[in-house]
Amino acid sequence: MSEVVNVLIVGVGGQGVVLASNILCEVAVRAGLDVKKSEIHGMSQRGGVVTSHVRFGERVLSPLIMHGRADVVLGFEAAEALRFAHEVRDGGLLLSSTQKIPPPTGPVKKKQKRPRYPQTPLSDAKQVCRGRVVPVEADRIAAELGNPRLTNTILLGALSTGLAIDDALWTDTIRQMVPSKTVELNLAAFARGKEVALSERQPA
Repeated sequence: MSEVVNVLIVGVGGQGVVLASNILCEVAVRAGLDVKKSEIHGMSQRGGVVTSHVRFGERVLSPLIMHGRADVVLGFEAAEALRFAHEVRDGGLLLSSTQKIPPPTGPVKKKQKRPRYPQTPLSDAKQVCRGRVVPVEADRIAAELGNPRLTNTILLGALSTGLAIDDALWTDTIRQMVPSKTVELNLAAFARGKEVALSERQPA
């Protein structure tokens, strides 16, 4: 893999964005690639915006993805995916959970409008994104598997189908980086994420 791959991961605090970006970085390192990462955490541990820039390839000089040059924006929350849809390059991919987490709002001044959560964020994202928009019902799949915290591994499974990295590196890394008692669940979640992404590529 000589070209640098740019993955921008976005979500809110408490969704596992940092763990997902750490797993992606470790997978790329094990694949023999140069990796750079930069993270921005919101003001709140839970509920604040979290973004992670991950870049990997034969040689990577900077951890930051240039504006509008993300090969993939991986959205953990639908409105955050919409917020960063413009960062996808021409022909790139916006891969996002359909989960909606309206931000907490404090008191507003008289005559000041309370901000509204977008009704159809991923549909709106299609008007902004210069590449494909692929929704993933990660929260529904996680609920079916019995653990809502599996959404990050589901999304990594979906992401993996577009990266030229061996599956064994993904599964070995997940085994070592998630809590031991959740390994099998996380591997099942990863597999389900792959299934969803692959099914999106099948002709209708």
